[in-house]
Amino acid sequence: MANENTIPPGYWKNAAGNLIPESKVKDIDKLRHQVVTDLCQMAKQRRDGLAEFKLKAMQEVAALVSTSMEQYGVKSGGEKGNVTLTSFDGKYKLVRQMQDRIVFGEQLMAAKALIDECVQEWSQDANDNMRVLVNHAFQTDKEGKINTGRVLGLRSLAITDEAWQQAMQAIADSMQTASTTPYVRFYERDEGTGEYKAISLDVAAV
Repeated sequence: MANENTIPPGYWKNAAGNLIPESKVKDIDKLRHQVVTDLCQMAKQRRDGLAEFKLKAMQEVAALVSTSMEQYGVKSGGEKGNVTLTSFDGKYKLVRQMQDRIVFGEQLMAAKALIDECVQEWSQDANDNMRVLVNHAFQTDKEGKINTGRVLGLRSLAITDEAWQQAMQAIADSMQTASTTPYVRFYERDEGTGEYKAISLDVAAV
């Protein structure tokens, strides 16, 4: 197979890495290659620019929050926590969010065992539906990961059974913050409705 640096003049490299004489490459294939390559390279440049913009935005927000806190004698960094900032005239708003990615430790297996015991002990009519709910909550995806939202949804059920509550505590004990991802979103107020609409940075939504 050839790489970019070993393609001799008069040849094109195809997707399989093979060299094809330029005379054998159709004009439409050449045009398609040029359009796709140009646009993807432009997209990469925009992506890099957005990454730099996000970093600058996060730094500016952190600096503003720190300055505001210092006015009250609080010496703390402004890089953590959710915050909403609005322009003086109310036209623009930005929201910074710090979203944690939750994973579960080995205690989750104990929680599953306790929940299964609860389902077995309850009445037959009730536990059929409950078993489906529980199995769905602990179902893994293609990567073998458990859906955090479904498991946490079990904790919102108003069940006072002692064993169930013990299982819910096991779920809580198993929760660990794997990482925290910062987000910043921008909004502009619609003068007609007064509602804030997102300023999309997703090319697909423009």
